[in-house]
Amino acid sequence: MVPEGRQAETQVTLDFGAIRKVLVVDDSRLQRRILVASLKKWGFEVLEADTGEAAIDLCANRPPDLVLSDWVMPGMSGLEFCRAFRGLVTEQYSYFILLTSKSEKQEVAKGLDAGADDFLIKPLEADELRARISAGARILDMQRELSEKNRLIESALNELKLAHDAIDKDLMQARKIQESLVPELTGQFGKSRVSLLLKPCGHIGGDLVGMFSPGVNRLGFYSIDVSGHGITSAMMTARLGGYLSSTHFDQNVAMERRFNRFYALLPPEEVAALLNSRLIADAGIEEYFTMVYAIVDLRNGHLKMVQAGHPHPLLLRQDGRSEFLGEGGLPIGLLSDAAFHQTETYMQPGDKLLLHSDGFTECRLSDGSMLDDDGLRRMAADCLTENVGSEFLDDMFWRLKQLMSPGDGMEDDVSAVFFEYNGP
Repeated sequence: MVPEGRQAETQVTLDFGAIRKVLVVDDSRLQRRILVASLKKWGFEVLEADTGEAAIDLCANRPPDLVLSDWVMPGMSGLEFCRAFRGLVTEQYSYFILLTSKSEKQEVAKGLDAGADDFLIKPLEADELRARISAGARILDMQRELSEKNRLIESALNELKLAHDAIDKDLMQARKIQESLVPELTGQFGKSRVSLLLKPCGHIGGDLVGMFSPGVNRLGFYSIDVSGHGITSAMMTARLGGYLSSTHFDQNVAMERRFNRFYALLPPEEVAALLNSRLIADAGIEEYFTMVYAIVDLRNGHLKMVQAGHPHPLLLRQDGRSEFLGEGGLPIGLLSDAAFHQTETYMQPGDKLLLHSDGFTECRLSDGSMLDDDGLRRMAADCLTENVGSEFLDDMFWRLKQLMSPGDGMEDDVSAVFFEYNGP
């Protein structure tokens, strides 16, 4: 039968967890022998040193889990050794117990300042030593468990950074592809001109603007805002850019080839209905988009326009008057039987038309309010006094950024089309 004391001792050994290797530092050979005998009996791997200098050499390559060091030693004292030990660069923490006959509070404070974790007063009691080592083992177990969790977190963060960098690189390339959908920001059509603005709030956006002219005096332009943000919306704009191509008229759904000789612009309401039917027919697509699409006969300024849930275009008359056009309408891709209505008006030489996304009117300003339609009207009037063409749109965007709170990023994409009619 195993004695009761031996059973308790075996049970204590199981509590030594993280502590495997112990370094005993004492200039007294007898004291070292007593400590080493007990430590080996409890199952520890034990190293010995008779001076602080020798102990530092032993710890240089692979520090022990626990250090038991006498305070008073010739040469380097236990206190000095503790400071030097804590100065070593190691990957894990070691528990340090100072053995001393000093019990004054000031001396204990010096030891704590030097880096000691605990103290044992000589002469040592085996049960107390074992209990202090068990307490240190619990602390080391928690520390090393925390270190391992931190290592796993750091590893996961590194993996996330690599993934983020890869995504960021792909998004930068996607932005270049999206920018290719709007190859030119300004187009001259006779005396008239179209200017475009496209500012995504992130790497890529869900807004799209464009223009095309199948022949002299015939011009079409549009402003589109796809629901949502990010990659899905950007993919939708790429698709719509193909549907309304400015270079491949045979793929442009807003045109119709006639007499095998030229392309004609279809009425805007027909174009909206055609885009709606295509989007509804595509299974799995939940996105929709708002749009203003307009065509103009440059000979007489006759403008035809469809507004599908997009903000009202702002017509700026040459005489200083201004008005918002359109009646609203449903976005494209929501309902299969949606009806789209056409708005018509005549523009006079010197009149200008601004199509814009809600990134303008719903922009949150520094005072918490939104720019809204009246603010847009005032801003456009101010910008017109000094700018034309693309400079007008750049000034609009600059003023919008100035009205936002400093440091705030854009919450939505900002885009616009600026048409200046100057007669036939």
